Amino acid sequence: MTYEGWLLDLYADGPRGVALWLVTDDDRRVRLCQRFPVRFFAAGPGPRLRALWRWLRGREPAPGLAREERRDLFVAERLPVLAVETADPAGLQPLFAEVEREFPDLTYYDADVPLTVRHAAAFGSFPLARCRAEADEQGNVRAFEVLDSPWALDPALPPLRILEINLPEGDPQRTPPTRLELRFRAWKQSYPWVAGSAPAAWLRAALQKLDPDIVLTDYGDTWLLPELLRRGQAPLSRDPAYPLRTVEEHTYFSYGQIVYRGQQVHLYGRVHIDRQNAMLWRDYGLEGILENARVTALPIQTAARISPGTGISCMQMQTALRDGVLVPWHKQQVEQPRSMLSLIQSDFGGLVYQPRIGLHFEVGAIDFVSLYPAVMVRCNISPETQARPLSQPPAPNPGLIPRTLAPLLHKRVALKTWAAKLPAWDPRRKSIRARTAAQKWLLVVCFGYLGYKNARFGRIEAHEAVTAGGREALLRAKEAAEDLGFAVLHLYVDGLWVQQAGCRTAEDFEPLLAEVTRRTGLPIALDGVYRWVAFLPSRGNRRVPVGNRYFGVFTDGSLKVRGLDARRRDTPPWVTAVQMGLLECLAQAVSPEDLKPAAAEALGRLRRELARLREGKVPLEDLLCAQKLSRPLEKYTHPSPAARAAGQLQAAGKRTAAGQRVRFLYVRGEERVWAWDLPQTFDRRCLDVGMYRKLALRAAADVFQPFGIEPEELYALMHNAARVPLFPLPV
Repeated sequence: MTYEGWLLDLYADGPRGVALWLVTDDDRRVRLCQRFPVRFFAAGPGPRLRALWRWLRGREPAPGLAREERRDLFVAERLPVLAVETADPAGLQPLFAEVEREFPDLTYYDADVPLTVRHAAAFGSFPLARCRAEADEQGNVRAFEVLDSPWALDPALPPLRILEINLPEGDPQRTPPTRLELRFRAWKQSYPWVAGSAPAAWLRAALQKLDPDIVLTDYGDTWLLPELLRRGQAPLSRDPAYPLRTVEEHTYFSYGQIVYRGQQVHLYGRVHIDRQNAMLWRDYGLEGILENARVTALPIQTAARISPGTGISCMQMQTALRDGVLVPWHKQQVEQPRSMLSLIQSDFGGLVYQPRIGLHFEVGAIDFVSLYPAVMVRCNISPETQARPLSQPPAPNPGLIPRTLAPLLHKRVALKTWAAKLPAWDPRRKSIRARTAAQKWLLVVCFGYLGYKNARFGRIEAHEAVTAGGREALLRAKEAAEDLGFAVLHLYVDGLWVQQAGCRTAEDFEPLLAEVTRRTGLPIALDGVYRWVAFLPSRGNRRVPVGNRYFGVFTDGSLKVRGLDARRRDTPPWVTAVQMGLLECLAQAVSPEDLKPAAAEALGRLRRELARLREGKVPLEDLLCAQKLSRPLEKYTHPSPAARAAGQLQAAGKRTAAGQRVRFLYVRGEERVWAWDLPQTFDRRCLDVGMYRKLALRAAADVFQPFGIEPEELYALMHNAARVPLFPLPV
């Protein structure tokens, strides 16, 4: 029997191999089974490999064993290895754990490659791939073929059934729910949730009748699904042989920050995504998650929860497996000792040209499209290659890293080009924006991963070569701009802000874009033309510019904000709204002459917001701060506000972990904070209104400073409404 459709899920199915769930063309959900033996490799001295051979031959059942020669990316000669094969994909990890425990002195490869990545390397498969499978009457696959590519710009997607299970009251840790809300397409229904009772038959009936492919929840990982299972809910998975899989919560350190990931609940045969626990849901939603899964070959519910670094690592593994390159179990390469002079000469990082502080009119912002990945592809930068100069054409035989990145980079550029040609009303623009956002995160982290201490295919010299190429590209762009008569106001790693009298439209900057592309060979685009843009100084020293603190208004009236309080995740929503509201007032100014009345209107808006705060009209939810715990509570010697709030939660029997965000309000009194998730009712009279006023004025000061109002004058204006500012605006 032949099936055509889309691959929804793939997972280990015991000795039978892997289970494949297809959404067929006739809208059926079909479970097939495919034999798929998997292998890992061991390398080391001959006597130790022979000892491992004998040890494995004595096991029951004995795995398949073979002597082979394979390529290690960091070794010039092909490496003799012992291949260990098992017909049970799920049994590979337990077997490897025993082998590594008995023979810790050997070097291992391909030991922890995700199953879907192995399948992708062997068959070209990926989530939602269009495919054809031939199977017998028992559902055993005899032939499997993928009919499309993860690099397709406009792929045909299956008619997925999406069921939402919502908690209308919000966080169940804060407010115990009284009802659940189910949404399926246009259908919506609310059902009671009675504490202590088993769930009603309606939920089981909904799952059986609707048979969803994707279950979207809020707090499903950390509360809802575990609670449903505790109450005796029927299995949520589509596959009755596998109820679900849980991944324990964990905390880890990454890029100088402590990160907490909550418990995960994965289903079989259907997908569960917890919007509160998904890694970047707010950035790109479901469309971005599906794109992430397609290009990384990770299961959809895994792609929703992992970091972009894990995604790019899986893409590199897939390239290595296809090329017959061994994937190290642990990184084997370490940075070699170097002199201080060598470090000074090579480790410069990205180029930053300090901006001209103040307000500037009619400014073009030009960005390289994914500069560092583009440099890696153009200059053939990979751990096993010698970097080529930017002026040379691309290498005929690219390394592993450029081969991995090139299709992703080209797809992103093509999607952005396509989106730019679509009319503003076209609904595909939103989808493309989400997909390119997911691609952007993968491309952003690929550079850092080259220098990451645990990256399988990382090398610090390659990392440094990328920044050198980026600096050269930006300098060439600067020279091109100056040769064409533009004044360069600012350079920042992958972009530049330029100004020239008479250049007001996108067409006026086309000659510059063409010249930069000719001189660098890298894709570059116009981010936009500003009516005006303000570059801000440091708060500590107003004479010192800060490279990434600015705001401005494009000619279409849209705002761009970087480095302000509104961009911080720990800023209370009300303070964010105040700052953005002031900027929206200023954005109404079309010409420099309009800025003075716009600034006066913004001042009036700020006064009204401060009056709302003083009168108690700002909802408490809008005053919440959410700060991350940087360490376990017992490690704090001088507790931060978040640590004090976490201590209150701990005293109330609610556990917190390092990396978690703790919500709190600023209050008067010795504690100075009140944890939002405490069971007690908050008395609004305890609120520290002065602290919130201070936060709002600090955020507003950044907005008004380029317009001639210094922070001290702003504070005085808010205390004395009769004073009228002069607005000494630059012309």
